Amino acid sequence: MSDFDPRHQSRHLYDGYDRAPARAMMHAIGFSRADLQKPCILVANTWIETMPCNYHLRRLAEVVKEGIRAAGGTPMEMNTVAISDGVAMGTEGMKASLVSREVIADSIELVGRGHWFDGVVALVGCDKTIPGAALALLRLNLPGLVLYGGSIAPGRLDGQDITIQHVFEAVGAFAAGRIDARQLERVEDAACPGAGACGGQYTANTMALGLEFLGLSPVGYNTIPATDPRKEPATREAGRLVMDVLAKGLRPREVVTRASLENAIAGVATTGGSTNAVLHLSAIARETGLPLELADFDRVSRRTPIYTSLMPGGEFAAPHLDAAGGTRLVWKRLQDEGLVDGAQRAADGRPWSEHAATAQETPGQRVVAPAGQPFKATGGLVILTGNLAPEGAVVKMAGHERPRHEGPARVFDREEDAMAAVKANAIRPGDVVVIRYEGPKGGPGMREMLGVTAALVGQGLGDSVALLTDGRFSGATRGLMIGHVAPEAAVGGPIAALRDGDRVVIDADARSLSVKLGAAELARRMRRWRPPAPRYGLGVFAKYAALVSSAADGAVTRAAPAAARPAQAKGKGKAPARKTAAAAKRRPRPKVAVRGRRARSR
Repeated sequence: MSDFDPRHQSRHLYDGYDRAPARAMMHAIGFSRADLQKPCILVANTWIETMPCNYHLRRLAEVVKEGIRAAGGTPMEMNTVAISDGVAMGTEGMKASLVSREVIADSIELVGRGHWFDGVVALVGCDKTIPGAALALLRLNLPGLVLYGGSIAPGRLDGQDITIQHVFEAVGAFAAGRIDARQLERVEDAACPGAGACGGQYTANTMALGLEFLGLSPVGYNTIPATDPRKEPATREAGRLVMDVLAKGLRPREVVTRASLENAIAGVATTGGSTNAVLHLSAIARETGLPLELADFDRVSRRTPIYTSLMPGGEFAAPHLDAAGGTRLVWKRLQDEGLVDGAQRAADGRPWSEHAATAQETPGQRVVAPAGQPFKATGGLVILTGNLAPEGAVVKMAGHERPRHEGPARVFDREEDAMAAVKANAIRPGDVVVIRYEGPKGGPGMREMLGVTAALVGQGLGDSVALLTDGRFSGATRGLMIGHVAPEAAVGGPIAALRDGDRVVIDADARSLSVKLGAAELARRMRRWRPPAPRYGLGVFAKYAALVSSAADGAVTRAAPAAARPAQAKGKGKAPARKTAAAAKRRPRPKVAVRGRRARSR
């Protein structure tokens, strides 16, 4: 029996005669004295009316609150922001997506701390709401769960399942004259039949599975599709589960370990999941202080075969995985080969091996390959390094991508310019499309490039061109597309030195990304480089650009180290003396490394 106090936080807010004002304000909105004597659970909702991914979460919030009340808790709901990648894609608005991950985490953390909640349930849907909620849970370190609203059902067109990926690719096909306007409209009208997140193993479904493997979401919950009749009963049960987790005093930092992070990476790799998982799992690791490097993703992916055939590299949509046997079946395939650690805890505190023992495989299913017969011998996440990416870059090799490509660079300093070239049919077979100054700082916000990549595929160039960027790719991207190039151009990464016509060499087998230029020529170009002016001088984008780290570190935001802040005068909290500040200004400026200069020499 646990001796953990389920009201370990809320007592500070609602107990004692001196807290009568707080109780009075809560009475005004319907909470009784009895309600305030129960454990208080924050229901952090990311409902929004700007996308199908989160649209149904308002109803799920009511259902999870029913489960919490039935199990003896008092739920209180808040709402935070969400940005739709699919809607904003290809516009300046896409820069808000990754930024929103931090805003979501910050807002949940603020309400959790400000109102002394005892536990947390976060309802999530579109891409950045999932890692944002996970980061908040780990910061608060309160007993809690992340509940994913589920995948959208696949659309049907001419007897085939389609998803939003097909709409983006149809845009490219239309631009190339391969389909007419009526055909484009038919794809547009059929792709998204209702609520839920994008239906392949794109970023949302990738991270949803990853959080089950990690131990922050109930096993089997996240793969239930958004409109499936089972979703509401499972959500009600999740409300009861969070009260059980609270009674045990089980905190997220006890569940998330280095081994569980590797389990999550294996889950992403075996499902051919989104490269965005590299950013988000890296950020989660940084939040917990656990060591996790890009090389770890490559190492785990190398040893992990692809066991599922999921879009974009495979045949099936995400709901088909649930019908085939879900997360338990995927885990069991990996556990049978010794590729995951079954002793790690799931969200309910039980070891994952117990859940794997209950896996049920649907007879005749073709989504998950038979044991010992994977679709591909190694996982989908590949980390490249070289003279174009000293800190690393990420490529997904989940389908039938060619492992090597060499071609002339076609250099663009923003996504819109690259898209205009694609629409004008100006990209040729063999080209390497380079989109730079779209990284975490340079964008800012490291926007995804699905519009460009899908248009290239739609034009029939997916097998003959490559693309690299210091920005990101959607989980729906397919083809030889390299993202997260670090250091980014805006801080003087070598990608800033590229010119049209430079020979770029991509070798996935050798884990290499390079340009055929000598070190002396790269250095010469970089000596002429100057940092670009910030694209935003005020507001959230400016703050984000000032605080965000490299993509290689998960693009996390963090305050300046203590050593970099002005020292406080001893004993009195005063600012440094004027003489000290003046002396600091007179210090010689340190020499900047080669990558700290910008060479716009195209």
